[in-house]
Parts: sequence; structure tokens; C-alpha cells
Amino acid sequence: MIDNLILGFQTAATPENLLWCFLGVFLGTVIGLLPGLGSTTGVAVLLPLTFAFEPVTALILLAGIYYGAQYGGTITSVLIATPGEAASVVTTIDGYQMARKGRGGAALAIAAIGSFIAAILSLALLMTLAPPLAQLAVRFGPAENLAIMILGLVIVITFQGGKLVRGAMMAMVGLLLAAVGVSTGFGEARFTFGDTNLLSGIPFVEVTIGLFALGEVLHQIRVGAAAPIKTSFREMMISGKDVRRSLPAILRGSGVGFVLGILPGAGSTLASFMAYGIERRVSRNKENFGRGAIEGVASPESANNAAANANFIPTLSLGIPGGATTAVLLGAFTIYGLQPGPLLFETQPALVWGLLVSFFIGNVVLLLLNLPLAPVFAQMLRVPYGYLYPVILLTSIIGAYAVSNNTFSIWIVLVFGIIGWIMKEIDLPMAPLVLGLVLGPLLEKALVQTSAAGAGNLGILFTSPISATMLALGAALVIAPVVIRRARARVAARRAAERQASSFIDS
Repeated sequence: MIDNLILGFQTAATPENLLWCFLGVFLGTVIGLLPGLGSTTGVAVLLPLTFAFEPVTALILLAGIYYGAQYGGTITSVLIATPGEAASVVTTIDGYQMARKGRGGAALAIAAIGSFIAAILSLALLMTLAPPLAQLAVRFGPAENLAIMILGLVIVITFQGGKLVRGAMMAMVGLLLAAVGVSTGFGEARFTFGDTNLLSGIPFVEVTIGLFALGEVLHQIRVGAAAPIKTSFREMMISGKDVRRSLPAILRGSGVGFVLGILPGAGSTLASFMAYGIERRVSRNKENFGRGAIEGVASPESANNAAANANFIPTLSLGIPGGATTAVLLGAFTIYGLQPGPLLFETQPALVWGLLVSFFIGNVVLLLLNLPLAPVFAQMLRVPYGYLYPVILLTSIIGAYAVSNNTFSIWIVLVFGIIGWIMKEIDLPMAPLVLGLVLGPLLEKALVQTSAAGAGNLGILFTSPISATMLALGAALVIAPVVIRRARARVAARRAAERQASSFIDS
């Protein structure tokens, strides 16, 4: 291990590779700031520019764009409630509320710190456990993938607290929206009404831009533009108390993100949602979630970054992409004449370990670049909201159009902006809808494959110890709160009766 790390530092720490690592992180942050682009689009667009580079230099640049774009998406999520990509959606829930309270700088700072800690922990695990963990990931077949997606939906639904029915309803709406397009396994068009734009389904990025950004603008216009936030520069900075409160959330989010990042297809989005749901259940400050809890930013951001690094375990060890961006990077390996798989660690040790060490260097650069700038970014909140609304609308429309170069995307943003405004007015949770839309195609694919493996019998879910355990855990998350609530009500009723009887005897 020591020899491999030394080889990795010798490869990654050359002036040329350090320069391209820095440029990758910087470009990724800028790309993440533009709604609709995200890491996958950024890597795909800039891939042709790397063909003249050495393979290790090109991969270091593309990897820098990958995790730089994730933090760029966090900036817009926190400051203007506009998620840059799917994995940043959960950060919007508490990050934007922190920004509205004058704590946007602290939210961005804890996101940077959480991402850095998660990167270090996940990289240490990645370097030591990649081959055995990749073999474990192979054991996750369709039944296990279906079970973990069901568990993810249950966790997100149950973190709505007293809005359990509303959360379940919105998750079902998300799954129904995900059913639009060509069906998995059958190839038939569903709910497209003859519109060819809907054959590929309802585009996710445009939906989130509409729900969060446009919906928030419409809501603020109706209630009256809020006064600009006039806090001091010092109040926008993170405090030691914030770090102490966030550290357990960062560690839990890193663990959840790493475990889910290993699984091909699960990716950063499910990891961030599940980490937020788990954190809300274990936190002592449950009532603050959704109102600006700093743990609600630290946990999903840590999970997001840990999952992004863990995605490279199946990519490098098995040649199986862990997510959309690593699928593009897998194509880059092929273009450079490399074959990811178990032999890659033996045949190209300098490239593999140079790439892994560059993750560490790139995350240090990301921290040094963005931590001092977090309060500076947050100064945007001092601008009167009447001036910010046109900027948000213009950014949202440009970002939506950039995804597909199609005006249909703009109509999707407008329609879901109105839906998002209505949901805010009647207090419907958005997170379950978004996760349902994200997981819908993956869940349907796993369902079709599971049904085929069981010859139409879904009882196969209970024959696998892994899937059976996950389903049992999901059922417990739904049933346990109801049982506990009823038990507490019975105890309270009995004590009230005892007090009444005692007062009657005394009198």
C-alpha cells in the first residue's frame, strides 16, 4: 500500500498534472453553477478536448470536473434554491432556509468541509477495500437493487414526520411521472399522447428547476418579496459550534454514501436522500429540519461526495459504471486504450494510483478554493430580491434549454414551476416526488428483471437474505412509529386516569 501511494503521488504531483487537476476542479465548479449541466454533461462535453493528453492527465482533469461540479451545484442550491443536479436536491431543503436566515456562508462552508472529510474517508476505504468490495457489489442482483430502492423511498417518505400520508402520495406521483415514456422490457410508449418529446420520459433536471427555483420565485412574489438579508460578514462564517454539531452528521453521511456508492446504479442521488432521512430520524433537533438545520446540509453533502468516490470501485475493479458520470469516464478509458477491471491495478498501477491520489489533491484544492469564498458567494443575498428574481428566472431557463437545446424543456420548467408553487401553497413535500421521479426508471428495470428471474413470482425478494433484510427494515420504519405513538398514547391515558382517580380519592 505504501509503495502504491508513493507511486501515486509521484504520478499525480507533477506540475502538469497538478495544473490540470486545479483546472478540472475550477471548471467543474463553474459548470455546477449552471443549472441543467451537472458533472455528467460537463465531462461529456469536455471529453474530446482531452484526446491529445496522456491518459492519466486526461482522467485527472475529468475527475476534477466530476467532483468540482457537485460543489458548484451546492452553491446554487443553497443561495437561490436551484439544484444543479439530482444529488444537490436534498441540500436545497435546509441549505436555502439557512441562506434566508443570513447563514448562507455557513451552509456553503459546512458543505465544503463535509465534502472534504467524506472524500478523505471514502478514498482511504477505496484504496484499501476496492477489490473485495467490488466482489460484494457483484452479489447485488435485481432483487437486492429493487429492495434497496424500496428502502430508499420508505426512508424519504418517513422523514416527512407527521406528513407520512402526504409523503407517500407525492412519492407515488413521482413514480407515475417516471412511467411516462417507453416502458422498460416491453418497448411500448406510455402516457406520451403522441408527443415525441415525451418518448424519453419527463426530464428530471427541468422538473427540479421548475419545482424549486421557479416555484420559490412564484411563492415569494405572491407573499411579497422578502427584504434582502443584512447580516455581517462574520455572521455568514462558520463557527466551532456549527462544526461540532455537524461532525456526527458528516460521519454518518459519509458511511451511507460510501456503502450506496459501491452499488452500480444507486449513485449519489439515492445516497444523499437516504443520508438526510437517516439524519433526521436520529437527530435530537428533528424540529429544525426543513427550517435551516445545518446537519441537513452536512449529511447529504457528505453522502454525495462519498458516493461519488465509491462509484469508482465497480468502475475500476469490474469495468461496471457506478453512475452516469462514471459511465462517461468508462468510455474515456476505452478511448485511451485502457480496459478497466481486476487486471487494471496490476497492468497500470501508476495510472490507477495516480488517479486515486489526484482525488485527494483535487478535494484539497476544492476546499482551499471554496471555503474562503463561501461568505463571498453568500453576499449575493444582500441584493434586493426584486433584482434576484429575474436573474434566477433567466438562469433557470438557460439551464433548462442547455440540457437538450429544445424549447420543450422550457415548457417543462414553466409547468412544474406552477406545480411547485401550488405545492408550497398547500404544504406538500417535494423531496418524495423528486426521488420517485429519479428512482422510477431504475425501480422499474429492477422490478422487470426480478420478475423475470423469479418466473413472474416476486417471492424471490424474500429468498435473498440481503433483500429480505432491507424489506424488513423498510416495514419496521413504517410500522414502528405508529406502534410507538399508540403505546405512548395508552401510557398517557393511563397516567391521566390515575391522576384523576388520585385527585378524586384525595377530595
